[in-house]
Amino acid sequence: MNLLIRPLQTEKAFQAITKNTYLFLVPKGSSKQSIKATIEGQYQVTVVSIRTLVRKGKSARFSRGKRAYPGTTQRQDKHFAYVTLKAGDKIKVFDEEPTTETKTTAKTTDPKAKAAESETTTTPKATDEKQSIKTKKVGFFAKRRTGRRGDK
Repeated sequence: MNLLIRPLQTEKAFQAITKNTYLFLVPKGSSKQSIKATIEGQYQVTVVSIRTLVRKGKSARFSRGKRAYPGTTQRQDKHFAYVTLKAGDKIKVFDEEPTTETKTTAKTTDPKAKAAESETTTTPKATDEKQSIKTKKVGFFAKRRTGRRGDK
């Protein structure tokens, strides 16, 4: 039986991943056996244990107008499953981009080489100065102005 389950991406769920436990939002009334079958089929992992809980929905107030007494309604209950996997199995919940290490150039200790580097980097050319004057930065809100304000 395939259920529509969704992994939660919260700080609490991220903390539980260190203990090889993943937190899922599952449909109400789903059994532990059906949750286990769905997770094993969808993520190709081995489930060791499942703990489920139902978090009751809070009552929320809403407005019925300016002078009327606000009404109350009930938010939906949520059904959660804490799924513990076999050691070594993982589910990629948080999309982490792989970090690439960039090689830094070796810094020279020769004082003459350092002086040559600083001269080449700090001396601007005359054409660069003219271009920087032409492309003068405008304020933060200048780009957001519309024709109604007069585009100053």
